[in-house]
Amino acid sequence: MTATGLTDAPVEAVVFDYGGVLTLPVKQSIAAWLAADGIEPDSFSRTLRAWMSRDAPTGTPVHRLETGELTVEEFDALLAAELTTTDGHPVDPVGVLSRLFAGMRPDPEMFTLVEELRGLGIRVGLLSNSWGDTYPRERIDALLDPVVISGEVGLRKPDAPIYELTLARLGVAADRALFLDDAEPNVLGARAVGMRAHLHVDAPSTRAALAALVPGLRPTPNGAHE
Repeated sequence: MTATGLTDAPVEAVVFDYGGVLTLPVKQSIAAWLAADGIEPDSFSRTLRAWMSRDAPTGTPVHRLETGELTVEEFDALLAAELTTTDGHPVDPVGVLSRLFAGMRPDPEMFTLVEELRGLGIRVGLLSNSWGDTYPRERIDALLDPVVISGEVGLRKPDAPIYELTLARLGVAADRALFLDDAEPNVLGARAVGMRAHLHVDAPSTRAALAALVPGLRPTPNGAHE
């Protein structure tokens, strides 16, 4: 057994999360939004815990947003109502998620990794819980296949059906697919259906983990010093 999962079978496919994996850490964008809008960070953290913690009840606003049952506008209003500001003014509900994600940027090292895996004949896909349409679709559609977005399929991580759907679209056995996510519950969800999975922290450590599993993949990017 390896640190990333169940077997030593060859890796035929790598499935990437989007926010926090193919992008730089989302917390950087969130911090900038909280400061710009004058939002008390504790009010945001408290709301996320209530809606996203492992013991949160089924059907929280986050769950319904991710499966497409809530529109972004409906979620914006619910989230804004839970937040408090430093000056006591209400949070403008229009465009809350757009402002929250405004500072999110692609991670060039991770996109380079995707391209190198493709060049080695490894299938690469995307599996993401969506908080609105924040994806550079032209870019990811050109690189990744399949692209499984929770709000488009009505399923969400870490529930088993969305991993099973992704595997069916990949056409590979679970133990031949490696899933990358920056949230531990989603990593555990992948392992529960037999996939191998790695908890992403940063591009260098993820590349090193994959290099131990994918023949021909360098542990550092081409041109970098090892």
